[in-house]
Amino acid sequence: MIPTSATPTIHTPAAPSTGGHPLHPIVRKLSAYLPLDAEEQAALTGLSAGGQRVEGRHDLLVEGAVPDSAVLVLEGIACRYRHRPSGSRQITGFLVPGDLCDPDFAHLGRINHGVGTLGACRVARIPREVLADLVERHPGLARALRCAKLAEEETTREWVMNLGCRSAVERVAHLLCELHERLRIVGWATKGGYDLALTQQDLADTTGLSNVHVNRVLRQLRLMGLVEVGGRRVDILDLPGLQAVAEFQADYLRPAAG
Repeated sequence: MIPTSATPTIHTPAAPSTGGHPLHPIVRKLSAYLPLDAEEQAALTGLSAGGQRVEGRHDLLVEGAVPDSAVLVLEGIACRYRHRPSGSRQITGFLVPGDLCDPDFAHLGRINHGVGTLGACRVARIPREVLADLVERHPGLARALRCAKLAEEETTREWVMNLGCRSAVERVAHLLCELHERLRIVGWATKGGYDLALTQQDLADTTGLSNVHVNRVLRQLRLMGLVEVGGRRVDILDLPGLQAVAEFQADYLRPAAG
């Protein structure tokens, strides 16, 4: 089964490309909302300049901080989270390659959550003035970033539905489907599966289940012939079956542009 604790390394798939040129994850992500021209794609790719490797289990932003830049995930997986005084943690969102964390940070003041890496990541920090110049020069990118924000809000509502209405098996199945679709969009997953730099405890802290319960659910999904989770890898054995169990509809990840 998936390890209960570990700091996985980055597993980098072959870069997707068009015409022999690799596409940056954020280009692939925002292109799923709106078509982007070559100049807009180049501007997005330039955001990765100065990207740095960060080890797993490392805070990128701490609760109560006043951020001076947005964080762009280039490789790996990070999360937003909150801690209770007791020390228990709730993961409130995942950040995968191509995700720009809190691009509206200039309007936020102090943040009420933490942002940290789960596995080893490569990230770039985007200063306020760089983002402001980007959206001013490229209104199309401003619209695409707005769509990404709407998708993030829809995802939060879907997670509330997960925690409030779905069974343990449905919760975990839905999360695995969502991660598969998000990673597929940016070129980090195939129909057969994806690398998963999460521990069993991470899944528990996301789905509101105990570590032991997550273990049982993963075993049940395997026995159902739907998915095999282990060795920091998710192998999808029956994608339509997994989606049916989860009642997964990917529309919330691609809101229409207004």
